[in-house]
Amino acid sequence: MNHIFKGELIRPIQIKISPLKKQFYDKPTLELAKSLLGCLLVKKTEEGVASGFIVETEAYIGPDDRAAHSYNNRRTKRTEVMFRESGLVYTFVMHTHCLVNIVSGGPEKPEAVLIRAIEPFTGIDLMKQRRGMANIKNLTNGPGKLTKALGITMDDYGHCIAEPPLFISKGFQPEKISQGKRIGIENSGEAKDYPWRFWISENPFVSRKKADT
Repeated sequence: MNHIFKGELIRPIQIKISPLKKQFYDKPTLELAKSLLGCLLVKKTEEGVASGFIVETEAYIGPDDRAAHSYNNRRTKRTEVMFRESGLVYTFVMHTHCLVNIVSGGPEKPEAVLIRAIEPFTGIDLMKQRRGMANIKNLTNGPGKLTKALGITMDDYGHCIAEPPLFISKGFQPEKISQGKRIGIENSGEAKDYPWRFWISENPFVSRKKADT
């Protein structure tokens, strides 16, 4: 029996952990960003298995989205995977932190969904060890924090998210989803105001609690 947070409380939850089929990712990027909320992100390593429920995402829709790495069809070694099929892992390093995205949009439509925060589920002691802290609420409430806690690295670039060792499983259905502006993209013109950030309302692991509407 594992547990899931609900507000300040913890409730038990039992789920069957198995990768979602790759077809799950064949949907419009904004829809995918919302559909991922409540799903379970799992990473298996030699150290053990760690997982958490996705509680916050951001959509990036290139080539017309100035906040996207693929803006104006920018095709580089870093963005190459974004031009491939949906359901692949796009990792990149920003300020020494590895961030994880799921490619969407389909071939030659370079779009992706950034996973911004997760709620710890299994392997919590391993997450604490990796992050060097005991405060569970600060383990995974940010895109760089969650990758370090789960052991996601640049080696996961291009991996199919429908297969181990890094995969997404069915989780739970959020009771309420909030929507607002994305974070940390102030220099992206009008794109900074697009309401393409989604999060599970009132979840304590969301990276920014205040709704940016």
